[in-house]
This record gives sequence, C-alpha cells and structure tokens, in this order.
Amino acid sequence: MFEFEYSVRALILLRPDRNPTVNHHASTPRISWDTFECSIPAAPAALRALGKAVDDSGLDKCLTELIKLRVSQINGCAYCIQYHLNQARRQGVPDHQLDLVAAWRDAGAFTVRECAALAWAEALTGMAGSHVPDSAYDGLQSLFQEVEIVALTTAIATINAWNRIAGTLRFTPPIPSQAHASGSAA
Repeated sequence: MFEFEYSVRALILLRPDRNPTVNHHASTPRISWDTFECSIPAAPAALRALGKAVDDSGLDKCLTELIKLRVSQINGCAYCIQYHLNQARRQGVPDHQLDLVAAWRDAGAFTVRECAALAWAEALTGMAGSHVPDSAYDGLQSLFQEVEIVALTTAIATINAWNRIAGTLRFTPPIPSQAHASGSAA
C-alpha cells in the first residue's frame, strides 16, 4: 500500500498545476551551446576525446547509446536525451528498446549483457547517494572483458559530465525536423 500511496503523491507532484516548485521556464537556455563551446573550447574537446576513446575501444555502439540514453533520463537532461535518441536511431537501436529503456528491468526487451550494462550505468550515476554495490560489478565480470568494463565506465562517467553541463545550462534539445523525421529531405 505504501508504494501505491507514494506513486500517487509522485504523480500529483508531476502535474504543473499541483506542484509550485515546477519551473515553467525550464526550456529557456541559460547559456547556448555555441557560447559554451566558444568560452572554453578545451572542455568540450576533452569530453569528445573521452567519447572517441570509448568508440575506439570497440565497445558496441548500440549498447553505448542505450546507456547514455538511460543515464540522461536519470539525470533529466533534455538535450542529452534527445541527442542520444537521435544517435541511437542512426546506430540502428530498435525502437522498442528506445521506448522501454526507462523500464529495462521489467521490459523483457534487453539481453543479459545489456541489462548488466544498464545496471552498472544506474549504479554509477547514483553513486552520490550510495556506494556502487559489488553485485553490479559482479554482474559485469562474467559478461564483459576488462577493457570493455573500463570503456563502459568511461562512457558512463562522460555522459554524466555532459548531463551536468547540458542539463544545468539548458542547451536546446536537438529535435529533428518533421521533414527529416518522416524521411523527407529538409
């Protein structure tokens, strides 16, 4: 019963008319992407270099996009959610996985390997509130080589950094145009 009551309260707070803490201007960028990139060019370059290192490691790009999407959902970064949805679609991640990644544990749409990576991503993303459990790491060891665990951990750390930049500065999400989304030339 407690879980139900908690869920109802949480849903009520999600309604803007019931939650006085909702910022109705959250979509207004604080600083634009261009300003960020021009202000300290070495910062985005360093984050891109980390991303390239993960890409060059050989870690599956579809898996990488799934974990980046899930971490961005947890952190509430609209820019990164949209960016990684776009990237995941380009990489060929199935739509049903994109639709269900927020509920991956119950969806039955992910491989054991994907589930272990998503559990690791959630554990690392939430480490400020609690330690990373050995069980999350143990779940990786039988499914990933050590270099893959390092690459996965680096990808998770990097997307958490991007989320904290893009989310707090409220970069405008890169929403594909309707013509592009429907397959028409823009």
